[in-house]
Amino acid sequence: MVENIYVYLKKEFFRWKIEVLEHRYLLLLSVLFLIIAEVINYFSGVYTNRVGAAVSPDLILDYIPPIDLGFLFVYGFMFILAVLAIYPLFFKPKKLHEVISHVSFLLMVRAIFICFTHLKVPVGAIMKDFPGWLSAFSFQNDLFFSGHTAVPFLGFLLFHDSKIKYFFLVGSIIMGMTVLFMHVHYSIDVFSAFFIAYGCYKFGEWLFGKVEE
Repeated sequence: MVENIYVYLKKEFFRWKIEVLEHRYLLLLSVLFLIIAEVINYFSGVYTNRVGAAVSPDLILDYIPPIDLGFLFVYGFMFILAVLAIYPLFFKPKKLHEVISHVSFLLMVRAIFICFTHLKVPVGAIMKDFPGWLSAFSFQNDLFFSGHTAVPFLGFLLFHDSKIKYFFLVGSIIMGMTVLFMHVHYSIDVFSAFFIAYGCYKFGEWLFGKVEE
């Protein structure tokens, strides 16, 4: 039995290695795209913190008190990101470059959107920073649209042919509720995130399909 397990793992590792090598150039391009997206995202966040922003009334937030769900906001989201990276890395390596590219594109679109929508965090918002060096990417007025909602939903779209899609769908709903209960996003930031993520996914399919050709 042990020998059979060893043979199976060896066979799976060989398959994984072949798939990674077959897509190595696309993988390198996607990582480069991610770096560029993160740089743009960082400077757009810096910009939104410096310019004037206005608080907006919100039909939903006006009727719910702020609730501290910091653990979910920080570590729940980090767990979703980890699954989004680890699942294709180990189980669908030929799809890894696609995941990185789509997430990068979504980040770039969001970076542009927040530069055009100068919204200040809602009154009573419970702000939480990410731990360590990740805190450098924590900004206050980068609101439209909610990345906590959009990224997990993008995972749902990317893995529509796998059962793990339900994890990402539930994750996007939980994250959307979390940011609303904490008053760190307006309701429009959350509701629009689903539609924008879908639009980015469909456009990314076309764009990255052209690149792969």
